[in-house]
Amino acid sequence: MKRILVINGVNLNMLGIREPEKYGKKSYKDLVSFIKDCAAELGQSVCVKQSNCEGEIVGFIQKAYKKYDGIIINAGAYTHTSVAILDALKAVDIPTVEVHLTDIYAREEFRKMSYISMAARKTVCGKGFEGYKEALEFFA
Repeated sequence: MKRILVINGVNLNMLGIREPEKYGKKSYKDLVSFIKDCAAELGQSVCVKQSNCEGEIVGFIQKAYKKYDGIIINAGAYTHTSVAILDALKAVDIPTVEVHLTDIYAREEFRKMSYISMAARKTVCGKGFEGYKEALEFFA
């Protein structure tokens, strides 16, 4: 059974409240349930974590070393700013899939730069919750 760590970053806990026209009306709790259901269907063990703190996200990644077969990360706004998260992903060298609920390449100019992509084996954008399923399927 593959062990997958799913990390959700800044403001993901505000799903359903924050800009529902972009991110939808479903809650973060709905997202976690969706991820767990998809992982169960694929025969995967999944641990889902969320933090609004960059250092805590780096800690999640570091603690994953030799414990997980894959990482799925939606770093939120840290995608566009965090060299620290990039460096942590490179340090642990665990296969990583980057996920975004919206299409970051069709949004504001500053969102088109992704540090996470520099370490990810795959990026999934603009598919909402289904993007997490696609990421889990990558590890299946």
